[in-house]
Order: sequence, then C-alpha cells, then structure tokens
Amino acid sequence: MEMKVNGSPVTAEDGITVSALLAQQGYPAARIAVEVNGSIVPKAQYDTFALHEADTVEIVCFMGGG
Repeated sequence: MEMKVNGSPVTAEDGITVSALLAQQGYPAARIAVEVNGSIVPKAQYDTFALHEADTVEIVCFMGGG
C-alpha cells in the first residue's frame, strides 16, 4: 500500500502497525511522536495501530538543545 511519511511517498505492507513502520524507516522507539491523518497516536497504541492506504504519517523526533 502507498502512504506519505513526512511528506514522502512510502510503500508498506497492508495493515502495517506504527511500530513496524518506525522500525522499517529506521526510527528509534524513544523520543518520537507520531501523527496519522492529523491525530496524535498514543505511544501505548504503536504496536496495535494499523495504517491504511493513503494515510498521511508525520514522525517527529525530539532533540535536546540549548
């Protein structure tokens, strides 16, 4: 299936979970937030939240700075 991740087209297996997408894209599980179609996905749901064709996913990594 096709979806957009951070504005770029991505192909993934049907029903991929947020956790699996993060692993596929090389994101660490810590210090990130995920938004799907404008709604934040709670971290507790990453293993069960299934993505669908044409979803728009935004992945934000938090960084320390000064």
